[in-house]
Amino acid sequence: MQMLGRYYVQYYNYCYQRTGTLWEGRYKATLIDSESYLLTCMRYIEMNPVRAAMVLDPIDYPWSSYQCNALGQSNDLVVPHSEYLGLGATNKARQSNYQALFKHQLSEHSITTIREATNKA
Repeated sequence: MQMLGRYYVQYYNYCYQRTGTLWEGRYKATLIDSESYLLTCMRYIEMNPVRAAMVLDPIDYPWSSYQCNALGQSNDLVVPHSEYLGLGATNKARQSNYQALFKHQLSEHSITTIREATNKA
């Protein structure tokens, strides 16, 4: 990911005739150490644009996997994780159960835990 980021910055700077970095800080990766935590992290990521007041609903953010996971829209970049596949026996059941995860907000504790784990990386 770090190498990809470096190449993208060079490309972006060349195209837009600019210099410098695009992102603040270094690339950070955090281990997801349990399957149940994966779904929490997916909810956290899918809700980031909502928390940032960029959109009202995660379905409205075009660069999200929400449309694929919750609505079944095809996307070659999204490969369903086994934990997601375990949400139901059929695509419709998985999508419905995934949508149900978003009916309740993540707890502040969950949000804080994810942010702290990311900032320690």
